[in-house]
Amino acid sequence: MSMGAPEVVLLHSNDIHSRLEQAARMATYIAETRRSYGSDHVLTVDIGDHMDRMRLETEGSSGLVNIELLNAAGYEAVTLGNNEGLTFTPEQLQEAYNGASFATVCANMNSMGQDSPLWLMPHTIIRKGRLRIGLVGVTAAFAEFYRLMGWEVRDPLLAVSEQVEQLRADSDVVVVMSHLGLTLDRRMAQEIAGIDLILGGHTHHLLMEPEMIGETCICGAGKYGDYMGRVEIRWDDIASRPMFRASCVPMAAYEEQPEAAAIIGGFKKAAQRRLSRVVTRLSAALPARAERESPLGNLLAAGLRRWTDAEIGIVNAGQLLGGLAEGDVTEGDIHALCPSPINPCRMLLAGTAIRRALEEALLGEFIDKEIRGFGFRGTVLGTLAVDGLDIIWDPNRASYDKILSITVQGEPFDDNRHYRIGTIDMFTFGIGYETIKGGTEIQYFLPEFIRDVLSAELVNREALERCGASRWHISTLESMN
Repeated sequence: MSMGAPEVVLLHSNDIHSRLEQAARMATYIAETRRSYGSDHVLTVDIGDHMDRMRLETEGSSGLVNIELLNAAGYEAVTLGNNEGLTFTPEQLQEAYNGASFATVCANMNSMGQDSPLWLMPHTIIRKGRLRIGLVGVTAAFAEFYRLMGWEVRDPLLAVSEQVEQLRADSDVVVVMSHLGLTLDRRMAQEIAGIDLILGGHTHHLLMEPEMIGETCICGAGKYGDYMGRVEIRWDDIASRPMFRASCVPMAAYEEQPEAAAIIGGFKKAAQRRLSRVVTRLSAALPARAERESPLGNLLAAGLRRWTDAEIGIVNAGQLLGGLAEGDVTEGDIHALCPSPINPCRMLLAGTAIRRALEEALLGEFIDKEIRGFGFRGTVLGTLAVDGLDIIWDPNRASYDKILSITVQGEPFDDNRHYRIGTIDMFTFGIGYETIKGGTEIQYFLPEFIRDVLSAELVNREALERCGASRWHISTLESMN
């Protein structure tokens, strides 16, 4: 391979999840690379999940801070991840991406029953040096969730196949920006001819050296902006095809670019102002505990039951990162203690599955279990907060046999019956309390997050009075013997 200067240096980021300081470090590295090779030979792209509503600046600006950072750093193409597509409404996305100076590329998303919006395109071709680089974007097809947000999302591999066929004749290098995960990236490389390069994300895979499948080079730069992917593209005149040298560059040693830091600081102040609106004034504190029942956990469980019109409310207490003090409660306070982009859902669930989850909620191995991904932005699973149930249990009994009795709104619990429960989408993925994923007739509620449910409960005087009442009762039989 010729060791001369590359024709193009392609820089790629993915799954930054609003680690905005890392984006500011990347801006320094991007600028440095441009100074070394010239803008005409550097192409910078993002593979989705740049936005994360856990971050104050992203929440407070509906993603505009992320767009501004991408614009200022000189990105030229991005695709959408599920954190963009499923946590912002189509109207919010339009407002954000209308202000983009880059191409937003996603071939498997369309507005429901309509053409794609003007800000979204299936592919783009960007000329760098003497090469025409064709870029296709695709995102993970959570079709049922997207439908509720007004999007039609179709099979991404079919979409890639169609786009590659169109691009191949007009491109020297065909690149797929894939927010699909490594398993589907490998399948894509095996099944679809004509792809030169796959830049991956979604599953947070870090490929310090690329994978080669046939003539397709697969890359991935991990998560949270710890690394930036770098692909040096050279052209083999004899074989008339591109050659790649791919690596991942750690960002820790780079300083935050001052211009990017200034953007973040400006949006932080604006977000603090925007989220300072007072939602309610509490006459008493509402504590939250992950390891045992607490008033704020009960309030959230009750809210899920009411929001979804269910008989029982169930949520893991680890969703709440803190409690609320007496006095004014702002939107920012609620966001800080419940930042996860998790949606309410309703399902029919067998009594046996509910009982099993309730027994697990009494065990340290579940309460202290660390959870990553699937929208969860806490640290540990926590016990189960419930509403509509009263449970009597004995801590001295064996695991999975601690519960002595359960009543549902005063009626005896029937293990053989199916109950309508209001809970969270995370459980339907088999995360945490796994028996809950066995529910049927599942209905998701989008675009609301569980913090919206909590906000509604905090202005409900009756709910506030009831949340201090215990649902979990330790048996007194032991002390009477």
